Order: sequence, then C-alpha cells, then structure tokens
Amino acid sequence: MKLLTIELKKILTFKTFWIVLGLYFLFLAVGIIMAEYIVNAMVDDVNKRLPIPLPHAVLFNFPDIWQNLTFFASIRFVLIFPAITVIILITNEFANKTVRQNIVNGMSRSEFISSKLQLVFMFALGITLILTLVMFILGLTHSDSQSLSMMLNRFSFVFGFFIQMFSYLCYALFVAFLLRNTGLAIALFILYTIIIEPVIYFILRAPFMWENTVYTYLPVNSVIRVVEYPSIPALKKLLDFHLQDQVSLLASAVPLIYAAVMIGIVYWTFKKKDL
Repeated sequence: MKLLTIELKKILTFKTFWIVLGLYFLFLAVGIIMAEYIVNAMVDDVNKRLPIPLPHAVLFNFPDIWQNLTFFASIRFVLIFPAITVIILITNEFANKTVRQNIVNGMSRSEFISSKLQLVFMFALGITLILTLVMFILGLTHSDSQSLSMMLNRFSFVFGFFIQMFSYLCYALFVAFLLRNTGLAIALFILYTIIIEPVIYFILRAPFMWENTVYTYLPVNSVIRVVEYPSIPALKKLLDFHLQDQVSLLASAVPLIYAAVMIGIVYWTFKKKDL
C-alpha cells in the first residue's frame, strides 16, 4: 500500500497524465457518437430498399450498453492513450534518474517493479470504474426497463474490459522497461499496435496463406478479441457480423498469459541490467 501511495502522489500532480486521460475519454465519446450516426445512416439507406425497415441502432439501452461501450473503449486506436501514459510515467523514472535514487534509498528492484504493477492495476481499475459509472447513468436515462436483472445482464463485458485494459497497460509497461526511452518506446509501441500487427494479421489471413488461426493469438489482437463486437443487431443484417453473446474465458486468458510472460521478462531483465 505504501508503494501505491507513492505512485499516486506522483501522478496526481502530473499534468500529462490528466491530459492524455482526458484525450482517451474525448476520443471515446466522439467515436461512440460517430458510430451511432454512421450505423443509423447505413440503416436508413438500406431501409429505402426494404419492405420491412430495420430498426435504428441504439447503443445506450440496458443491457446492450455494457457490451457496446466496452467495445468502443477497447478499440486499439483508443486504447493507445492510457498506454502512452504508462510509458511516459515509467520512462520518466529512468530519464530523471529517480530509479537509481529509489534503489539507493533502500527500495529493492522487485519493489520498484511491484509499485509500477500496482499503478497499472489501479489505472486499469480506475478507468473501468469511470466507464462503468458513465454506462450506468446512460443506461438509466435511455432504457425503458430498469429491472435489476435487465441492468446486470451482459455485465460480464465490464470484467472483460478490465482484463483488456490491464493486459494492454502491462504491454506498455513491458516496452517502457525494456527501452527506457520515452520517444522510442512510444514510437515503437504505436508502430506495432497500429501498423505492424495489423499487417501481420492480414498476411496470416490472406488467401495464399495456409489455413490457420495464429492471427487470433497475436498480442494486441488477443486483447481486442475479449470484447470483439458491439451488440448492434442491425450490423448482423447489414454486414453479416457475428454478435458476441458473452465474454469467453479462453479469450480472456490469452492476453493475461501474454501479460504474465512480459512481466516475468521485465523482472528478469531489470535485475540484470545496470541502472
């Protein structure tokens, strides 16, 4: 608890933390509004040619809101913002030589890593709680039925989102500890998340490749697959999307395994490297 208190004191006065966190929720809000508008525009266009019109997509009703908003909150372009915050917080420790000072003052290397893991856990939990509160309020204001069973149906997607956020932030922690340079770590992390892995994903799924499911187990893709699709019935008719009914235990386990391996590598390398 003492280690976590120290970390929290650091971020409470760190302006970059609040700016990047604000950008995360801003992009999330804009993305959700645009998504509802785009899907409903597609529905309106298709309805001109259908004898029985499709209903408009409603993102904020219980119980679908749990799945819809956690889906949009875990898109790789949105997840990148909290990850950048973690990278900055950790690499700043190396840039400012505070890592060495902490060790000199009696903190062990294991305790230092543990403090960063506690920070990552609380960061992921905090974002999850904020998002849950927002979803609960939106659900109450947009739903006709407010029975407890209706509200809690599909709530498992909230736990799935926490697993996504925690795992992805552990990936960021891994890159930060290995590279120790803020600019380089952010650049390579974004490059891999936005460009390199998607290219590998599409190559593995290309017609000329052997039939495989390797692409489903790529690190970032394994995070995204926990909450893979929103609960929008119109998409099933328009784009033949598979609608995810629940969070899979296997899908949840894969990113956590990646995170555990990366944390193990961080412990091993941090104890071997000079500060």
